[in-house]
Amino acid sequence: MGLALSSPNVVLTWVDCSVRREFIAGGCAGMCVDLTLFPLDTIKTRLQSQQGFAKAGGLRGIYAGVPSAAIGSFPNAAAFFVTYESTKARLGARGAFSDPYITPVTHMLAASLGEIVACLIRVPTEVVKQRTQACLSSNTYQVLLATLREEGVRGLYRGYRSTVLREIPFSLVQFPLWEYLKVCVLSPQCLCAVICPCNGGAVKS
Repeated sequence: MGLALSSPNVVLTWVDCSVRREFIAGGCAGMCVDLTLFPLDTIKTRLQSQQGFAKAGGLRGIYAGVPSAAIGSFPNAAAFFVTYESTKARLGARGAFSDPYITPVTHMLAASLGEIVACLIRVPTEVVKQRTQACLSSNTYQVLLATLREEGVRGLYRGYRSTVLREIPFSLVQFPLWEYLKVCVLSPQCLCAVICPCNGGAVKS
């Protein structure tokens, strides 16, 4: 029974079945975060603008560029989590990466690959979003057309390498830690520590 569950065919089937779940859950989570924090992102971009905060728009048009973020946030987050979970499952099915001591390395590799794939979507939307935030006279569509006309598709990927190099170190720490805490919280000992006092209080009352 244990051998059947750990076979590559079973793991790959499980991965295929979970792709839709990861796509929807990751995409919705990413979109909620991006849209909720968008005003703060606009303020940050204008504070960093060479023309200064006031000339870049100040607090006016705080949602300038939100169409780009709304369009890109769902596929960006979905691409990351689908890549992360699929890579984690596939590596975990292999002998060398199934060792518990190697598990954090598996999470690091999966998170790094997830960032590389997600940035293919994230960077173009970030370029358009930031240029729209810093230029109130243009909307998202106008900025996109101007970028393609003046710089071509390469202009949309300006800063791709630096973005990947910025994101990967965060993920190298964040996701192994997240996986570790998830195991700790969901462990029987932890659940018992939470449930038992509650049961005791219920019986006492």
